Amino acid sequence: MPSSPVSPAAALPGLCADRSEVVTSWFGHLEVVADHSWGLTGTRVLQLRLDDGTQVALKAFGPADHHFARELAAHEQLLGRLDGGRVPRLLHADRERRLLATAWLPGVLVEGHRAERAADTYAQAGGLLARLHAGASRVDGDHEAAADAKALGWLDGEHRIAADVEARLRAVIATHEHPPVRVVPTHGDFQPRNWVIGHDGLVRVIDFGRFAWRPPATDLARLAAQQWIGRPDLAAAFVDGYGADPRGGPAWRRILVREAIGTAVWAHRVGDEAFEAQGHRMIAAALADAEAP
Repeated sequence: MPSSPVSPAAALPGLCADRSEVVTSWFGHLEVVADHSWGLTGTRVLQLRLDDGTQVALKAFGPADHHFARELAAHEQLLGRLDGGRVPRLLHADRERRLLATAWLPGVLVEGHRAERAADTYAQAGGLLARLHAGASRVDGDHEAAADAKALGWLDGEHRIAADVEARLRAVIATHEHPPVRVVPTHGDFQPRNWVIGHDGLVRVIDFGRFAWRPPATDLARLAAQQWIGRPDLAAAFVDGYGADPRGGPAWRRILVREAIGTAVWAHRVGDEAFEAQGHRMIAAALADAEAP
């Protein structure tokens, strides 16, 4: 959308007057540079420019979007200690109105950009993820059982997974062990659509709406199902930047099964057919691995 000025009395695109008033009380006169809303959920994402030229990312979360609490927790528990221009810096938040404003991170999305196919991008991303994961850690004795319960909950709801495939998934989950695991602060959707790259060549990470404490390997699952297929060089660059490879063994297989289920079911519910198709491919691959002798 084209740039448009917004006076303190005007409503921001997609926001009610009450929420717009809160934003203008934070920043005064501002200009809407672009609307980056995804369109699949009720959350609006606006790029704003203030009178002094500063740019701001504003997120106005929908009532059914659980990402607000997660993203605010990420800022409160982790990101404030990691700021250095590579992760968003919180400016304002309003819990009641579910508003969150951060400093704008310069650059373009890595997804679809030539940087998505460059090894250096993944080396940088691996290094950034290592910093995120190093923020803290603890042992969680309940995580594995809870993760399986969530996966079964996805299967209990509406989806387009074939009945025989669903039965195989349930059978695999029934074999899962639930040992205590080390969990760390994770991004939850760590992939090129949530990375930006600037003119300086630096990769930056955005959108912490799926932040939670999970095993470190969970942040590698989407990359393994997407960009790393047929590109072992990208996976190797990432692991080199990260400093270790947390994948492997039964824990990794459990992660892939759950991630596949969640992707296919969530994408169906929000109407993202391309992502749903990816979820079904992930299910096929995860089952082939899990059911192998």
